Amino acid sequence: MAENTDVLSKINEHFSDLSKGQRLIATFVIDNYDQAVFMTAAQIAAEVGVSESTVVRFAVSVGYDGFPEFSKALEVWYKSKMNTISMMGVKYAKQSQSDLLNSVLKADMEKMEDTIANLDVEAFELATKIILESRKVYVVGLRSCKPLAEFLHFYLGMIREDVILLGTTSASEMFEQMIHISDKDCIIGISFPRYSMRTLKAMEFANDRNAKVITLTDSVHSPMNLYSSCNLLARSDMVSIVDSLVAPLSVINALVVALCLKRQNEVRKNLENLEGAWNNYQVYLNDEINFINDQPILNYSLNKKEEDD
Repeated sequence: MAENTDVLSKINEHFSDLSKGQRLIATFVIDNYDQAVFMTAAQIAAEVGVSESTVVRFAVSVGYDGFPEFSKALEVWYKSKMNTISMMGVKYAKQSQSDLLNSVLKADMEKMEDTIANLDVEAFELATKIILESRKVYVVGLRSCKPLAEFLHFYLGMIREDVILLGTTSASEMFEQMIHISDKDCIIGISFPRYSMRTLKAMEFANDRNAKVITLTDSVHSPMNLYSSCNLLARSDMVSIVDSLVAPLSVINALVVALCLKRQNEVRKNLENLEGAWNNYQVYLNDEINFINDQPILNYSLNKKEEDD
């Protein structure tokens, strides 16, 4: 392992080898690094509910000589992160709005190019097969990944039945929604740094029930790959306040298109049924504008029907 590997990457790389108590510590540190950086081994132990010696063993297990060295590495990483944000503010403050726009778009393009170069086509094809053949499909993505999960859930619902979006604020609620998951089902877990350990726990639960697990994440070292039999990778990192989700969203778009091509008749029928429901119940008549012959016409469907009558 490279000496310059940061502390959170080391935790993620060793996560599968940690004991149950050590995984609790890893989850706490990753989710609350801004608190953990100022805490002693005894304080972390009390917060997590393990012994102080477990915290010390955890530090050794992730590649450090002891807790003091681990704590120092966490402090260095934390300061580096804060300095990066400060430098970003100084850098972008001197740029014009057009230069800022170009910088961000070029960074996103680089993420796209890297994703294209490293995406596993066989894993992509396997993901489409699993999604189509599963009895139920569970989708989970929390925090900044929630919009991605909602987007995927919406379009999967156009393609097939029994698609369940796991929306929750606690691990226990998530398990309640997954109580009937089995080997006939699959789960799609979406998570990027900082990784969501609640998403990971959902995937672990699904794996324990022999469900098929698909993950959309950023790296082969991501802990999200621990329980996944099908890994879709997309770059998301960006030196800014927000995550770049362009590449992950493009992978989801490609997945939706691939699924639609394999279920063309079903998708067409579903869309026709939806269109009929929208028209019958006037769902879009009050807030949608249709362009006919390059002219915007409000409530065109209703207007046309009245003309035809």
